[in-house]
Amino acid sequence: MSTAVWYFSRASGLVSLVLFTGVVVLGALGAGRFATREWPRFAVAAVHRNLALTSLAFLAAHIASAVLDGYVPLGWLDVVLPFGAGYQPLWVGLGAVAIDLLLAIVVTSLVRTRLPARAWRAVHWLAYLCWPVALVHGFGMAENDSAYGWIVALDVLCVLAVLGSAGYRAAAARKFAALGGLR
Repeated sequence: MSTAVWYFSRASGLVSLVLFTGVVVLGALGAGRFATREWPRFAVAAVHRNLALTSLAFLAAHIASAVLDGYVPLGWLDVVLPFGAGYQPLWVGLGAVAIDLLLAIVVTSLVRTRLPARAWRAVHWLAYLCWPVALVHGFGMAENDSAYGWIVALDVLCVLAVLGSAGYRAAAARKFAALGGLR
């Protein structure tokens, strides 16, 4: 395949990181009951869901282009079976771990109405593990690219956004608990 496919794979991976960062941020804000007049809670939840679907499409493009590129020995099983790839097994393996966690989140979200709320919520907490694993996967895979300051800057901005929203969620949970769980 051409180098264009390789660059597309890299670019779609970076776009996926930014989109999934938005999903995590909106999820944390929604769980923290963030709302304004312009952004009521139902709007935050709707954008969270729609951005998650968009993110999945970019992730699918990233994975398909990486496997179909053929430049490196990467097969479809390497996408879901961690640490067995012939090419950079640690970094590709972390990507597979992130995919497996994401699949659990997506599948349980699709059947959310059939699950006890606690079970769905427990699985959905995997997003707080999935996202940093995916971030480390991307950073490791881009080790040659990381000399470019803008990739490092993008990673730092994504980390700051997630930390900020997680901090907001934690503060909201403390406030909720201080009010005796009533809101």
